[in-house]
Amino acid sequence: MRKYKKTLIFVGILAALALLYGLTYIPHTIVNIKPDKVSSIKIFDGNTGYETEITDTAAIQYIINNLNEVTFQKDKWAFFYMGYSYRTTIYNHQGKPAKKLIINSSDTIRYKGFFYKAKGNQIDYEYIKKAVGKQP
Repeated sequence: MRKYKKTLIFVGILAALALLYGLTYIPHTIVNIKPDKVSSIKIFDGNTGYETEITDTAAIQYIINNLNEVTFQKDKWAFFYMGYSYRTTIYNHQGKPAKKLIINSSDTIRYKGFFYKAKGNQIDYEYIKKAVGKQP
């Protein structure tokens, strides 16, 4: 009877962990930041090696509002994948990173070791591409 109880507890723990992991696949927002809390956005273009810092309030507001509106669903692991389009770091007014993510396309980001796919609204990839393309 004692061995049965231990097995039951072990199976219960595994089931709970599997359920918790499965819940991470529910679509949710990745970026949930108020635009007025952002001082700058640094974007490194993985294709060209060029980095730009966006400090214009209107541009920050547009990018943050756009990212806030996109709901993402976890896709596959991003480990061992090389290359990316736009490594994006959003900074708060204390100069500390508020959010780090990689934007690969209008519907795909890489965040905390996973790829995420946009569901519904899309990232304005062309706007970001143009913003990074503006060199001083």
